[in-house]
Amino acid sequence: MLVVGMGVSGALIAEALTADGHSVVAIDRRGPAKGSTAANTALVLYEIDNPLSVLSEKIGKHKAQQAWRRSLLSVFALRHRIKEVQIGCNLEERPSLYLSGTELGSSGLKDEAEARREAGISARYLTRSELSERFGIDRAGAIISNGNLALDPRKLTTGLLRTAATRGARFYAPCEAASFEHAADAVTVGTKNGPTITAKHIVLATGYELASIVPAKHHRIISTWAIATKPQPRAYPRERPMIWEASDPYLYIRTTADGRIICGGEDEEFADEDRRDALLPAKTRRLSEKLKRLLPGIDTTPEFAWSGSFGSTADGLPLIGTVPRHPRIFAVLGYGGNGITWSQLASEIIRTALANGKDADADLFSFG
Repeated sequence: MLVVGMGVSGALIAEALTADGHSVVAIDRRGPAKGSTAANTALVLYEIDNPLSVLSEKIGKHKAQQAWRRSLLSVFALRHRIKEVQIGCNLEERPSLYLSGTELGSSGLKDEAEARREAGISARYLTRSELSERFGIDRAGAIISNGNLALDPRKLTTGLLRTAATRGARFYAPCEAASFEHAADAVTVGTKNGPTITAKHIVLATGYELASIVPAKHHRIISTWAIATKPQPRAYPRERPMIWEASDPYLYIRTTADGRIICGGEDEEFADEDRRDALLPAKTRRLSEKLKRLLPGIDTTPEFAWSGSFGSTADGLPLIGTVPRHPRIFAVLGYGGNGITWSQLASEIIRTALANGKDADADLFSFG
C-alpha cells in the first residue's frame, strides 16, 4: 500500500492500515506534517460548514441528516482512537458556539437547532441574553453544541506516523509522485526523484494539491489567514468554547492548551501563494480588529500570524473513494472547516474497502 501525503490525512490512513496488517510506504514532496497540516487551526468539529437546514435543501433531507450523523460519529471515533493509541496531542473536548451571522440570523439558528434535534444531534439555541450572561458575547443568538475536539494537528500527525512506523511503515521525503501506470493487479508510481514504487493500492492524501488523475470538477481552493495571541487563559470566556459564525466567510476561534487565542478567517477563493502571503499584514490587522469586537476583554495583539490554503466543495462534504476509472487508486478530498473530521472518515471508508467490505456511507461521499 502506498500513501501519497504525510499530513494529517495520510497519517490517519497509514496508522489505520498498519493496524490492519497492511504493508505501508508513505511519501511526501515536502515532509511530514507540513503543507496545510502546519497551518491547520484544528477546530475538530462535527458541525459541517453547511448547516443541516441548508444542506438538506442542497442534497435532500435524508442524505444531509446522514452526513451530519456520520460526521458526529467520526469525531467520536477520532477521540477514541487518539486515546487508544496514546498520542499526546493536547486533546481536549470542548463545546462550540455557532453565532448568528450574515447567513443565519436568530430565526435561522432556531430552525437549525430544530433540524439537528430532529436528526438526533444534540443542539441548544441560546438567546442574546443567555449568550451574554454565560459567555460575555453580544450576538443575536447562538447554538451551543458539546463533544467537539481541540488538539495540536502537528502532534497528532507525527504521533500517528510514529505509531505506523512501529508497525513497519516506511516514509520517504522529499519524494513527489509524478506519474501513474496501471496493471491488472497493481499501480506503479514514478517519482520526480527517479525511483518507482509499485503497490497493490494507492491512497492520494495530498490535500488541495490534486494529482493529475483526480477530477477537479467540484474542487476549489480557498486561502485563509490566522493569528495567535499571547497566553491569557483567564481572559477567554469560561468553558473555553470553540467559536464560529453563521457567515460566509466566517470567523473561527479557539484557545490552545497554554491559553493562547487562535483566530482565523478572512477567507478568499484563490490559490496563489505569493499573493496570499503578501496579504498577511492586512489580514492580520482585520482579524485582530474582528476578534476585539467580539471579545473586547482580551488582548488581541498577535504574537504569531500565518496563512494557508485548503480545498473546498460546494456542499461542504468531502470526496472520498476510488478515482473514476482507477479502481486501485483512492483519493481523499476532505476539506473545509471539517478537514480533520473528514480525514478520520476517509480512514474508516478506505480500511473497510481494503478489507473487501463497503462502508454503509461510502456512496454518500464518493466521486460518483
